[in-house]
Amino acid sequence: MNNSLKSINFYLYQSGNNLTLIDAGLHNEECWNALLETLKRNEFSIQDITQIYLTHHHIDHVGLVDRIVRNHPVPVYAHPHSIPRLKRDRDFMERRVAFFETLYREADCGEAGENQIRYLQNALQKNEKKAMQSDIHPFDPAQIDLEIMEVPGHAPDQVSFFHEETGWLFGGDLLIQHISSNALAEPDFEGRRQRPLLQHMDSMEAADSLQPTTVYSGHGEVIYDASSLVQKRIQEIEEKADKLALLICEGLTTAAGLAKSYYEKRYDSQFPLVMSEILGHLDYLEAKERIGKEKMNGVWHYHDKKA
Repeated sequence: MNNSLKSINFYLYQSGNNLTLIDAGLHNEECWNALLETLKRNEFSIQDITQIYLTHHHIDHVGLVDRIVRNHPVPVYAHPHSIPRLKRDRDFMERRVAFFETLYREADCGEAGENQIRYLQNALQKNEKKAMQSDIHPFDPAQIDLEIMEVPGHAPDQVSFFHEETGWLFGGDLLIQHISSNALAEPDFEGRRQRPLLQHMDSMEAADSLQPTTVYSGHGEVIYDASSLVQKRIQEIEEKADKLALLICEGLTTAAGLAKSYYEKRYDSQFPLVMSEILGHLDYLEAKERIGKEKMNGVWHYHDKKA
């Protein structure tokens, strides 16, 4: 792949009589052929897969599920919070749009926020047929000899799978060697705001506490020194938070104002990602009691607590 992800990784895990597919790539021929070739190289076929386990609901982790299940009916397991997203449950998806409408209004995003809401509303109609057709079951720990760990942050439904004996961690997008994994703003099932960057930091530290020997990441290279990478990622978060705190001291008070100043042109070109980053780091500064906020005319304004 010629983008910042470098590769889309999904894994075959054999244990006893089970051959588990962990994640399922994108819905394209490249991923399908890679799966078939890997199965063949290891003297398996599609018919040998006994189950599919998903780390989270993102499109680059679930793409081949329906194609596999149509060819070879096997159970598909995911976090319960994945199910309304993968099934595109209408009530949930409408709550999700309402969540972002409020989030962007309170962040003073103006036209950029309104454009994103229009995009999400159109996607509600346009993507109805993209709902996963396969049945999705909540995880059954009895069906696999891996510990299932909730590691929210990048996605509210993200999990990792840990094999204690070998120290293998199938991490999803929790850790990526060459880029930081984004903590994306998303509502919980009821449509309430989460603090994804704080969740992501907790999840990285929980994974680090397992002392994994090997992290099989959703993208890029296999990771052999998770502890150093976790410390690097946390340091990067702290450094970005320091820069935003300085901008607040200089008089920028809204999330949108901070986003425009910090990211400049990317505010428009990568709007949802930029706002997730800014709001996440503001949550971090709030949690550290370095900043406070107050709502004026429906918009959150941030201030330095030491000022």
